[in-house]
Amino acid sequence: MRRGLSFRATAAAVLGFAVAMAYLEAAVVVYLQLALGAQVGDIFPLRPAIEAGDLVLIEAGREAATLVMIGAIGALVGRTGLERLAWGAVVFGAWDIGYYAWLHVFSGWPPSLGTVDLLFVLPVPWVGPIWSPVVVSAALIGVGLTAAFLLRSDRRLSVKRLHWAAALGGGLLVILSYTLDTRRLFSGGLPGPYPWPLFAIGMLLALSAAVHALRSAGPRVEHPEVARRSGN
Repeated sequence: MRRGLSFRATAAAVLGFAVAMAYLEAAVVVYLQLALGAQVGDIFPLRPAIEAGDLVLIEAGREAATLVMIGAIGALVGRTGLERLAWGAVVFGAWDIGYYAWLHVFSGWPPSLGTVDLLFVLPVPWVGPIWSPVVVSAALIGVGLTAAFLLRSDRRLSVKRLHWAAALGGGLLVILSYTLDTRRLFSGGLPGPYPWPLFAIGMLLALSAAVHALRSAGPRVEHPEVARRSGN
């Protein structure tokens, strides 16, 4: 089995990459908005951005490139498919929280966690208060680090279909809470009240599945090489 950095060293490297990646993205956003004559956080209504055409496509491409980078780190660091997913979740969560933290350092925006932001544009605009992606990201970091630690410790981590179904269902509810205002935003309107109960149900469902899977982790797996040495 491939052996590399220790769990602590790997976690430090992954988190360091995510924080640095967040710094770069926050800096780019500040530069672009200042170059376009807009204030950081001046987002709604979306009609001027939608009519910008090529800029919207570039922004969508930037988001897709970000997801590729996050997936690449997970693929490079993880030893199995499940561990790669765990590290990818850690990168995503740390990057997202770091992005808002750096933006606040650079520009004072967002002024509070209740500030509404355009979170994503693929395939439609996602809108919600900043506290909500921060909660999602904190959960991704916690679950991802715990899963990666168990897997690096050669623990058996059996994620069953019910776990995947509950996590996926909860994730879709969270996404739905961000996209219910899509039609209003496309027509040039402002976001309505955030449907936080829908978000809460989705997070509870997904987190319950993740915690149950982690708590069900089996004992340490002894590799054949170790077993042969101990038998001699």
